[in-house]
Amino acid sequence: MKSYLIVWFNSEGGKPSEINQRLMSLGFKPMQGTHDYVYEWGKNVNVEEILRFGDKVQMTLQGLNVMFKLETIN
Repeated sequence: MKSYLIVWFNSEGGKPSEINQRLMSLGFKPMQGTHDYVYEWGKNVNVEEILRFGDKVQMTLQGLNVMFKLETIN
């Protein structure tokens, strides 16, 4: 299972390089294409785990004035 992340930057927000470092510290890998980042789960994951991970993403990006979309698929 994989979680894909799209980030919308704001000119008044955090630097893309700082945002990249924070997301990579959570285990995201940058990618090119439709999505900006991917997180690969090592096992089957349930909805509660995905939501807790989404909370971590939100806390990690807090204060950087960015928006994100997290999508998890098989």
